[in-house]
Amino acid sequence: MQNRMSSTSNPVAAVCQMTSTPDKEANFSVGKRLVEAAREGGASMVFLPEAFDYIGSSRDETLALAESLTGDTISRYTQLASKLNVWLSLGGFHERGHDWENDRRIYNSHVIINDQGSLAAVYRKSHLFDVELPGRGVSLKESAFTIPGPALAPPVQTPIGKVGLGICYDLRFPELSLALQRQGADILTYPSAFTVATGAAHWEVLLRARAVETQCYVLAAAQVGRHHTTRASWGHALAVDPWGAVVGDCGGGEKEGSGNGGMVLVEVDLEKVRETRRNMPVQEHRRDAGFYRGLEAAVDNT
Repeated sequence: MQNRMSSTSNPVAAVCQMTSTPDKEANFSVGKRLVEAAREGGASMVFLPEAFDYIGSSRDETLALAESLTGDTISRYTQLASKLNVWLSLGGFHERGHDWENDRRIYNSHVIINDQGSLAAVYRKSHLFDVELPGRGVSLKESAFTIPGPALAPPVQTPIGKVGLGICYDLRFPELSLALQRQGADILTYPSAFTVATGAAHWEVLLRARAVETQCYVLAAAQVGRHHTTRASWGHALAVDPWGAVVGDCGGGEKEGSGNGGMVLVEVDLEKVRETRRNMPVQEHRRDAGFYRGLEAAVDNT
């Protein structure tokens, strides 16, 4: 577990990783320990990964363990946030769908809890991971049991700045990150459970690209290690600054102890966001949407 105390007046964020299993009680024990350690280290906001609540070993188990936002898991985290006076980003909660009794489908929901223990925002994952990579050991179809979220959530004002919410596969869609930046985000967050194959190839480069193109901090909590016999995650929970530099990395499965939970503490310097944008005003240079649509139409007509 890596801790770095703040040497300035900048707020501190804790970016965490863990190895969720189908055992919800054990997962909460790890999550609670991470939040407590982060608060002790001076963090005012703690980021937990996608599937912090559990990772099921089958479709049936995944659905059987799902809860509503008023269920025991979120209730325990709201109590923890209130007790420790800390904000939480719970990066991918298996939320029962609104028509649960009829269709038994879920949302993959990013839940923000404030330091009073109240829900500050809920974003339901827009882009679902339906991917087959023959020869790389990746075969997942999230849409088989998950409902895509209907819309983006506006960035949330927190003690570390305005946070724009995504989840895992959303990372591959720059349109989402740019939309959140236009709505005022200083920080983007992509809590994830990246597969080992896709993580090794794309995780860091995508996170750094999202930071560079939006000139935001990017904070990405992650799952790491083996969850059960058929599922493993890449790890390397990262924090990236607005220039695209990695300022925190929890390491991957090769790091001793990484499967038992870890974190990095990162100072969030909002002046660095403003300075980066002043020095290279990319957003001011961007042409309007009509310009790009015109270019697409010209290409289609050639």
